[in-house]
Amino acid sequence: MSRSAQAVADHYKRRALGDVILAALTAAGIDIEHLTPDDLAPVDEFHSGGRNATMRLAQLAQINGSERVLDVGCGIGGPSRYLASRFGCRMTGLDLTADFVALAGMLAQRTRLSDKVTYRQGDALDLPFADASFDLVWSQNAAMNIADRDRLYAEMRRVLTPSGRLALQEIAAGPGGEPFYPTPWASDKSISFLVTPEATRAALERIGFRVVAWQDTTEEALEQQRARAKALETGSLPPLGLHIVIGEAFPTVTKNMLRNLQEERLKLFNAVLERV
Repeated sequence: MSRSAQAVADHYKRRALGDVILAALTAAGIDIEHLTPDDLAPVDEFHSGGRNATMRLAQLAQINGSERVLDVGCGIGGPSRYLASRFGCRMTGLDLTADFVALAGMLAQRTRLSDKVTYRQGDALDLPFADASFDLVWSQNAAMNIADRDRLYAEMRRVLTPSGRLALQEIAAGPGGEPFYPTPWASDKSISFLVTPEATRAALERIGFRVVAWQDTTEEALEQQRARAKALETGSLPPLGLHIVIGEAFPTVTKNMLRNLQEERLKLFNAVLERV
C-alpha cells in the first residue's frame, strides 16, 4: 500500500468500531443476532444523505436483480447490503480499510446476506477483478480521497461489461474556496483531492463514459446538515447515527460541513454514466 493510501486507511480506522455499533444497537433495543439492513441504516450508510441517498441513486441507476454490482469504497457495507436485500443483485464491496472490510463481512452474516454480498480489501486504482466482471460499478463519496481520477475512472471502466453503467454520488469542489477541515473524509487537506463537478464530468467523458443522468444534490445535503447541526446543538441526536462512526470529532465535523455547504465550498451530485 502506498504512503498516501495508508494515510487514507488510517483516517477511517476506528478502534473496536464493530463492538461500538453492536453495543449501540443493543442499547436501542435491537436484537443484534437477527439484524436487518433497516436496523443498521442509521450507522452503516456512511455518506451524505444516508439511506435516502442510496435509494435515490438506485432509482437513478435503474438497478435490477440480475446484475453483478461492484461497490467501490464500500465502507462497512451499508449500501451493498441494502441493494442486495432490496433488489436481489449480486454485490461485491471493495474498500481500502481492512477493518471496514472485516466489519462489513460480520454485518453481512448478522443480516443473513452472506450469500449475496462479498467484501474485499483493495485499492480502487488497481481493482483486483478481471475485465468486464460487472454490469454496474457503484460508488458513494469515495473519490474525494483519490488524486488520480483518470486512473480511478479507467479502472472502473475496465471492470465494466460493454454498455455497463457507473453510478456515482460525489462531493466536489465548490466556488467558495478550500473547505474547512476536519470533514468526514479527511482530517486535513493532505488526503482530500476535490475537483469541480465540471472537471469530474470532463474526466469521465475523456476516459470513455457517456452521461445518462446528472443531478445536483447540494441543497438536499445542506438541509441535512442543518438538521444534524440543530440536533447536535439541542442535544437531540438519535441513539443511532453517524456520530457513533465518526466519534469524538463529530461536533467539529458537523459544524465544518454546514459551513462548507453554506459558503459553497462544496458541491454534491449524483450521476449515472454508460461505458462507451
